[in-house]
Amino acid sequence: MTIKQHIRFWAIAIIVFVAALILLRSILLPFVLGMAVAYFLDPVADKLEEKGLGRTTATSLIVGIFLLVTILGAVLLVPALAEQLIGLIKRMPGYLQATFNFIGPIVSDLFDLKHQDGEGNIKTFLNEHASSALKNIASITTKIFDQGLAFFNLISLLVITPVVAFYLLRDWDLIVERIDGWLPRKQQKTIRELAKQIDDVLAGFVRGQSTVCFILAIYYGVALLFAGLEFGLVIGILTGLISFIPFVGAIVGAIASIGVAIFQFWPDFFQIGIVAGIFVVGQVLEGYVLTPKLVGGKVGLHPVWVMFGLLAGGTLFGFVGVLVAVPVAAVVGVLSRFALTQYMNSPIYGDANKIDPDKGAS
Repeated sequence: MTIKQHIRFWAIAIIVFVAALILLRSILLPFVLGMAVAYFLDPVADKLEEKGLGRTTATSLIVGIFLLVTILGAVLLVPALAEQLIGLIKRMPGYLQATFNFIGPIVSDLFDLKHQDGEGNIKTFLNEHASSALKNIASITTKIFDQGLAFFNLISLLVITPVVAFYLLRDWDLIVERIDGWLPRKQQKTIRELAKQIDDVLAGFVRGQSTVCFILAIYYGVALLFAGLEFGLVIGILTGLISFIPFVGAIVGAIASIGVAIFQFWPDFFQIGIVAGIFVVGQVLEGYVLTPKLVGGKVGLHPVWVMFGLLAGGTLFGFVGVLVAVPVAAVVGVLSRFALTQYMNSPIYGDANKIDPDKGAS
């Protein structure tokens, strides 16, 4: 085959693959989740195999424990989280009114609007934009989570996901071996190296960052609960769970927690300081202990690239897109660096010497 034929073949294959994903996106959620669970737990299965357990036995044990922990967590946490979330939603108008009462006079004095019906104008402005913002948030949330909240997908999550996870985890090594046998012989070594780099990035980020989010969710939820903060459990757990978005989780959680603390404890600065201190400790724990130990500093995924991937995935494929955004970003990042290396070592770049694309030309 000529180079053009190679390019045409792979271009058609990619187009067909993407078209299939778009057409089947409404049923992909349990399969993507099952694959994610299998990939996440594969190292544990390998460790148990090394200790003498058969692959099927190890898989059954791991999936069983994983389901048991998940079910227990749901039974114990979901009622409390639902109660706090409903309470938070009910109290939201009061928080908005308290916010207006707090900042309204300040804004009026700042812009000298007292003689121009400033408070009325500000209140109208805040109400209009708050309403618009809430509608936009609701629209985005509905668009992202509509697949996960549909009844059919809920049944799929409960029934199909564990089955998919079990079979993929049991046959993971066989699947990898089979795919390896399909690789083009001439490019086999290169593809294996790229696959190894992609796996290193995913193992460092997905497995590591998931563990970091889980630990942070427990820390923030328990700490804010013991600090006596209203809705502290739900705010803390949500803060930990969205910490996979660089900086966003900590910023949103800190603003929400400190804001609630101000309205709940004012003028008790000590209690407010405790809530703020929880997030300071959390950031130190995340930045200097958890992330270096569990994620590492060489995953090759820039925070801006991760945020772009999450937003793009959520917009295109909803909740499934959010789940696959980071793996796709990792693949694109590794392939982009490989393509850049090939370019900089080619006659097109103009230098025949080997060049590290991260350092540039010497």
